[in-house]
Amino acid sequence: MKWREATLGELTELDGGLIQTGPFGSQLHQSDYQPEGIPVIMPKDIANGRVLEESVARIAEETANRLERHKVKQRSIVLPRRGEVTKRAYIRAEQEGWICGTGCLKIEANGKKLVPEYLYYFMEQDHVVQWLEQHAVGTTMLNLSAGIVADLPIRYPSVEVQNEIATTLTTYDDLIENNRRRMVLLEEAARQLYQEWFVRLKFPGHEHTRIIDGVPEGWEKKCIYDFGNVITGKTPSTKESDNYDGEISFIKTPDMHGNVYVTKTESRLTEKGAETQRGKYIPPNSLLVSCIGTIGVVALSSESSQFNQQINTVIPSEDYFRCYCFFAFKDLKQKMEAIGGGATMGNVNKSKFESLKVMRPNTRLLREFEATCAPMFRQILTLSYQNDKLKVARNLLLPRLMNGEINV
Repeated sequence: MKWREATLGELTELDGGLIQTGPFGSQLHQSDYQPEGIPVIMPKDIANGRVLEESVARIAEETANRLERHKVKQRSIVLPRRGEVTKRAYIRAEQEGWICGTGCLKIEANGKKLVPEYLYYFMEQDHVVQWLEQHAVGTTMLNLSAGIVADLPIRYPSVEVQNEIATTLTTYDDLIENNRRRMVLLEEAARQLYQEWFVRLKFPGHEHTRIIDGVPEGWEKKCIYDFGNVITGKTPSTKESDNYDGEISFIKTPDMHGNVYVTKTESRLTEKGAETQRGKYIPPNSLLVSCIGTIGVVALSSESSQFNQQINTVIPSEDYFRCYCFFAFKDLKQKMEAIGGGATMGNVNKSKFESLKVMRPNTRLLREFEATCAPMFRQILTLSYQNDKLKVARNLLLPRLMNGEINV
């Protein structure tokens, strides 16, 4: 099998593709954003190789048409050009026509010389990640340009082999995506039930329940601390290298994005690191809420874990609080942003957080809701673990395919 080498810029030019940064700030202003419209992909929206639709901002169709050249095509790749420059997202059919935002750049390939899916997987390799980090400019925040990305060295086989490599790896990713969609549907089913019972007040027996000042009889507003023990996280000293790379999950906000349960964390602590703050251990099924930076992200711990200072955790005092509080805490996002001083870099300290008011329905209803939703949450956790195993297998296979060690 013959492998060739070229820069990404040379290959995209031969392929009839392009490498292009998003619009300048003068072309897209904060005032252009609105609740509905065409999504604009920002660095914060890129995670796990895809665009997180739940966090994406939007602009009017008229504004999007003015930025026509910045629309993304199916099978293109979008990556941040500042900050976390090693992330990337593969654009799917349903995302075609979205806008590559100011903080991103897009790469288009047509598959004549360079197969987009092959490039997507090629860019996941450690040496490529390191190359991007080393060639980005800036000390406090890394920055990429179209010119820097165009210089990225690419090693590639024939188009036929590129397609076979991409197909092999895509098989794993399709299984992972299938499980992810099942998890989304399960979470949505539980959320709809929460909305029906606790927001629209169409709970079992509502016909025979008195409503007093808009609140069903027997319900009352409580502070978050009434639902369980509230703990603010902490980070062991990063100057002590033997505090890290152990077996204990250390949860940060990015680990929570798009997940009901946190089953994998970017950082892990050693026993020594965790023992420096033994009071920060939380058990499985603890409620994690991001309170600094990106506020209001909610997830559940899947195992005994620790977490950093950007997160407040509630260890439920009753098991039947879990599913209800998961959705109730999500509904606090706007309130938290208001008291925290902003949606992007706000700060809700423990005192403010644990004093937030949450409606507490009667115990019978909370138990019934937990009994109904708990199987859905268990299935989500099972699928999360399945995906973790698929990712491990895929990640072992990827470098061996890319260096020609395994023929396809």
